[in-house]
Amino acid sequence: MKELVVSCIEAFAMIIFGQMLGTFIMGFISGILLIFISDVDKSEIWETAVDYGLFIGIWLVTLFILKVSKKKRPILQAVGTKPDGNNILKFLFGILTGFVLNGVCILVAWLHGDIAVHFDSFRPLSFVLIFAMVLIQSSAEELVCRGFLYQILIKNFKNPAVAIVGNSLLFASLHLGNNGITVLSFIDICLSGILFSLMVYYMDSLWCAFAVHTSWNFTQAIIFGLPNSGNPAVYSVFKIDLDNSRNSFAYNVIFGIEGTVLSVVVLTLACVALYLWGRKYGKKTCDVWEENNELVTGIN
Repeated sequence: MKELVVSCIEAFAMIIFGQMLGTFIMGFISGILLIFISDVDKSEIWETAVDYGLFIGIWLVTLFILKVSKKKRPILQAVGTKPDGNNILKFLFGILTGFVLNGVCILVAWLHGDIAVHFDSFRPLSFVLIFAMVLIQSSAEELVCRGFLYQILIKNFKNPAVAIVGNSLLFASLHLGNNGITVLSFIDICLSGILFSLMVYYMDSLWCAFAVHTSWNFTQAIIFGLPNSGNPAVYSVFKIDLDNSRNSFAYNVIFGIEGTVLSVVVLTLACVALYLWGRKYGKKTCDVWEENNELVTGIN
């Protein structure tokens, strides 16, 4: 239990100091851009990019700690191409999966009359820029939770179930300060963490978790303009009509599609499906703690 508490504190510290560093970096970049673009600070595109891009600091802090700490350095293998599942095909599969899972929830909410959206604008370069920033934000959370903490718990408890559930609880705890957080939304986010963890465990792919998380956030916030775990994005392709949105089993006016009965059901089914698939077809994950990279055993 001591190892779990210490590891969670370390993960929280990485996120806090990382966001502080990221805020400084994005502020510095904004200052430079102001020299050339006088109204860049008033741009909804740049404001959205900054909101997501400041998570670059978490990447820098986490990678620095893993690099300088001899005990934790093996975790870097999970981030690179050493695991078989860290490849472009798994990444693209993750992008598609995140879009489908989130899209199903949005479609049901729309068909049920809980949300109404209208097209605002599509700017290709801005679309790509913000996708890159959302990737930075989503993968930074995955790096800490499914990269660092997951691997630490695997090492100390020798039980993948503890690692999967433990890091997912931390992941959900990171959202306790979000607008509109409820018990249901906490469970929902914990389930998404379990889904991402199962991808790491059964597919040997942290990259897939990066992609699913990114696609989920990007679909709801940037494409359709819905709140991202209670936090709306300033820029989006579609805009939601707030006057015509309502709470239901499929949508929460403040928190979005997350934290609803529908989302919990969709994520639960996805977890069960991946678990059943993994038991039969899943890869054994690369053990970063073994010098000879022996494989860890599966969940019984």
